[in-house]
Amino acid sequence: MADNSNSLKILENDLFIELSQLIEQNKQQITVQANSTVTILFWQVGNRINQDILQNKRADYAKQIVSTVSTQLKERYGNNFELRNLRRMMQFAEQFTDLQIVVPLSRQLSWSHFVELLPLKTIESKLFYAQNASNNLYGIRELRRQIALKAYERTNIADAQIIESTKIPFNTFKDPYILDLLGLQNTFLEKDLEEAILHDLETFILELGKGFTFVERQKRMIIDGEDFTLDLLFYHRKLKRLVAIELKLGKFQAKHKGQMELYLKWLDKYEKQEGENTPIGLILCAESSREQIELLEMHKDGIMVAEYWTDLPPKKQFEEKIHILLAEARERIERKKLI
Repeated sequence: MADNSNSLKILENDLFIELSQLIEQNKQQITVQANSTVTILFWQVGNRINQDILQNKRADYAKQIVSTVSTQLKERYGNNFELRNLRRMMQFAEQFTDLQIVVPLSRQLSWSHFVELLPLKTIESKLFYAQNASNNLYGIRELRRQIALKAYERTNIADAQIIESTKIPFNTFKDPYILDLLGLQNTFLEKDLEEAILHDLETFILELGKGFTFVERQKRMIIDGEDFTLDLLFYHRKLKRLVAIELKLGKFQAKHKGQMELYLKWLDKYEKQEGENTPIGLILCAESSREQIELLEMHKDGIMVAEYWTDLPPKKQFEEKIHILLAEARERIERKKLI
């Protein structure tokens, strides 16, 4: 029994010495490139502990080893290496297994950003939020908000509508869009919705996502001597294409497709610049008609339909509604695969 105890102490001491050397090597870099170097160091520490425990089959002693090493590191290097945070480092390295993915993200995201991602269930959702936070320079508060508002799930719901589309790239739209911050009352007109969006354009663009740039409101089109007006016109810098947005107060109707098709063809003929891709459209409705949308196969014409919610339901109800919509979306994908 004494031999086992001495052996364990030797193992703990060896691990402590190795981790100390790793930390010492990075101390100078930490001063120069704080966020990135700290995050990478924490990944290395977590990965090294995981390797030591798993490769050397010390699962039975894992808790004791981690606790002892944490106490030693904390005494020498401070509270960053307290037990709770050391376990987070182990989770971090276990979940984000590829350091080559972590390194570029760490240039924009702090360790606190990654800590927010650890409780998420899938690596796909973790990478989605990490990439969005990096691209949009989200602070911790905004990252938490995006996670709370289920941005990943809502993007998946939208992507289910455009599966196998060559005109609308994935991860471009969401469904539904959460417009609760626009402050609209229970009863409003389409012009009120448009005014609210334009009054708080920054919030609306944040909800739309990275790359959208506002171009024009009430875009006038003259066709056969008649005036037509598109509610909102945006440009997506990354996609290099115009994005037409129509706002509808009620439920989606099949006739909305024809209207948007007309607008997109006009924009393609008269507004598209050299080097740009074909315009795409987004119809925002208070309520979508999912079976009609599926039957119309609107994605083939570069048209996306999504709901907008001007009131955010209580957390539990919101999560339930998103869960139902996501399940329906996955069911639609499976049906399309069978066709």
